[in-house]
Amino acid sequence: MKKIDIACVIDDDDIYTFTVKKIIDNSQLAEKTLFFPNGKLALDFFNEYLHQTTHLPDLILLDINMPVLDGWQFMDEFIKLSPLINKRIVVYIVSSSIDQADFNKAKGYEQISDFIVKPVTAAMFRKMVEDIAA
Repeated sequence: MKKIDIACVIDDDDIYTFTVKKIIDNSQLAEKTLFFPNGKLALDFFNEYLHQTTHLPDLILLDINMPVLDGWQFMDEFIKLSPLINKRIVVYIVSSSIDQADFNKAKGYEQISDFIVKPVTAAMFRKMVEDIAA
């Protein structure tokens, strides 16, 4: 199975990030994983490495409920940066929300591949990587 170079997790939940790190490490489907506890820190990273695509992730797992800059605010800013990024980056919303309004809002973003209700399983992560590699 193909691997991705970099996965990125933007989430403030320490237990979830610990769990997803184990899933990603055990799957051996990503060479490296970046973790950011809020959208602001992630955006700062993207702005810093905007033109150095080897540092940018292939996959983003994005929570929507976070402090400082939430997932929706991150997406609004990320969309502005997207034309400047010369790399395909796949975004999945990964949230504990089961609110239909959040599902509908996610569908309104062309850049969001899917909305996944936590927790992410190894099979789900494998499927994401397969979809990216295809």
